[in-house]
Amino acid sequence: MKLVINCLNLRYFGQFLRSYFKSTRNRILLLYFISLLGVFTIAIPLFQVLFFSKVDRRVQENLSEELANFRIIYQQWESQNPETEEALVTFVNEFLATTLPEDDNFHLIILQNQLYHSKPTPLPSVIQSHPELLPKWITLNTSVAGTVSVDDPEVGSVVYKTHILEINNEPTGLFVAVHLTAGERAEAWAAVRIFIEVAFGVMLVAFLLAWVASHQLLKPVQQLAKTAQSINENNLNQRLAVEGRGELAELASTFNLMMDRVQDAFERQRNFINDVSHELRTPITIIQGHLDVMTADPQDQAQTLAVVSDELERMKRFVNDMILLAKAEQNHFLQPERIDLQRFIQDVFSKAIVLADRNWQLAATAEGIFWGDRQRLTGALMNLLENAIQHTQLEDTIELGSAVSAQTLRFWVRDTGEGIAEADQQRIFNRFARATNRSRASEGAGLGLAIVAAMMKAHGGSVELSSELGVGATFTLIFPWKSNAEVA
Repeated sequence: MKLVINCLNLRYFGQFLRSYFKSTRNRILLLYFISLLGVFTIAIPLFQVLFFSKVDRRVQENLSEELANFRIIYQQWESQNPETEEALVTFVNEFLATTLPEDDNFHLIILQNQLYHSKPTPLPSVIQSHPELLPKWITLNTSVAGTVSVDDPEVGSVVYKTHILEINNEPTGLFVAVHLTAGERAEAWAAVRIFIEVAFGVMLVAFLLAWVASHQLLKPVQQLAKTAQSINENNLNQRLAVEGRGELAELASTFNLMMDRVQDAFERQRNFINDVSHELRTPITIIQGHLDVMTADPQDQAQTLAVVSDELERMKRFVNDMILLAKAEQNHFLQPERIDLQRFIQDVFSKAIVLADRNWQLAATAEGIFWGDRQRLTGALMNLLENAIQHTQLEDTIELGSAVSAQTLRFWVRDTGEGIAEADQQRIFNRFARATNRSRASEGAGLGLAIVAAMMKAHGGSVELSSELGVGATFTLIFPWKSNAEVA
């Protein structure tokens, strides 16, 4: 029975954990806590190692400084006094009387293989008894340095540096600078304990602050979810309030931009369906109307068939244009080939001048070879030329030209017709769009310039328009250009 209860408790606890950590906020806080714990778990031993290493370096530097001071004083004494044992003893006594070692340091003088004096006194017994310390030092005849670990916790390790005392170049004694590490280590451990306490205190405060701040920081995410749930096809106007800076503000801005694109795409799709319906309904209505009133008169039938044939041809062109625009978004839309630039522009010009009576001009014709789809580019330029014909008069000029610069190839169609209003200059590249100021109706469905833009996008280029009402318009096709050597 107890086993069953324990299993049920574990099951409910597991369910609680799963439900608790479904919240993004709780998962973030758990990750934040684990990260803090990991950082401090690494930081504490790292701090200990670095701090102890710094303490050891400071001990070595202090001993080296004390030994260097002794050597300076000893060398001065050697240069000014006779080298006798009595003089050396006098020097040692004066040095010990006037010099005070640092905390936990000792100065030892060894003469004639025995300890003469130390400062301060008394020496810890372990220094006098350990075989690697005083028993070894009294036998030395060369300067050495070392560190010896001992069992006495009040001593720790013994760090020492020595200098040989000589009379007439003969070793007579030894100066030893000694440091006991127990005191330094105790202070270091105290600092480590304080660091640990502060670290865990900081971690607790940081976690509590994160708990409070996360609620405020995640409000935009909650608002995002609420807004997303309220959006449907009849309500695309919902947007998030963008406050401050940072990733969440960027998320809100990105969501708003996405909704702008979705709303724009939805409206364009809806307008597209309406426009397509209108464009197809008109010829169908005309055909149906003429067929309904057609009589048995052969002449009437011939006129009706002519109207029906014309409307069917218009529907065919419209459908073909729509298919062309759909294909332009596919990867294998283009069939590029090497094209002679000068010959290409002349061929297009020869096709254009038979379309209508205008003042036709072929401007500068660039030379070179480029890669492109000859048929698609011809269609794009012919669309621009037919557009220029529809919006110019008999006496107006239509100019076709090409030019090459360091990195671009340009084709342009310039006319001196009625021009395009500035408000329409971007819109007319959309499907079914027409300029509001045009004085005559276009024969097409408003797809010509959209097809041109799609052709240029497929070639990696773009279309530019420069126009002024009453002056005319210039459409420029811009391609990335490569030299003949690169094209070959």
